[in-house]
Amino acid sequence: MPLTVVVGGFFGDEGKGKIVSYLALKDKIDIAVRTGSVNAGHTVVWNNNTYKLRMMPSAFTYEKARLLIAAGANINVKILLEEIELTKTHNRIGVDAQASIIEEHHIQEDKTDTHLSKNIGTTGQGVGPAIADRVRRRSKLARDIPELKPYITDVALEVNRALEDGKKVI
Repeated sequence: MPLTVVVGGFFGDEGKGKIVSYLALKDKIDIAVRTGSVNAGHTVVWNNNTYKLRMMPSAFTYEKARLLIAAGANINVKILLEEIELTKTHNRIGVDAQASIIEEHHIQEDKTDTHLSKNIGTTGQGVGPAIADRVRRRSKLARDIPELKPYITDVALEVNRALEDGKKVI
């Protein structure tokens, strides 16, 4: 059951994405799973191209890897679809049906709520308000978004089956 977990102790900008990209290539992984949101980005330089990504798992550099976005993620649909197109990963990406969706009203609340912007600090991407809606069980889920239908999967099931089969998961 070869599983590699990359964890950061801060709120981002630690280089986790670079490590995942490196390990994906070095270890020739079968599956890469990402949980997170658009509030942090990762820059990947690959094949003389620079990719500035916010949703796509940085393991996209290993072209045989299945790329999964887990149920705990908060997805900006527009950004994810743009990154799927940019990285040409249509046939490798999967999104858990239970992942929550960041909507425009979440972004507006994040930008206009003075408590969020002045007291807490925010990237203005709608992540906090989207998480609040998820906790209150009001958020839309990936399964509710027609544009995501081709990518919907059960990430936990895929990962568990891969591990049972001895595949490499990061």
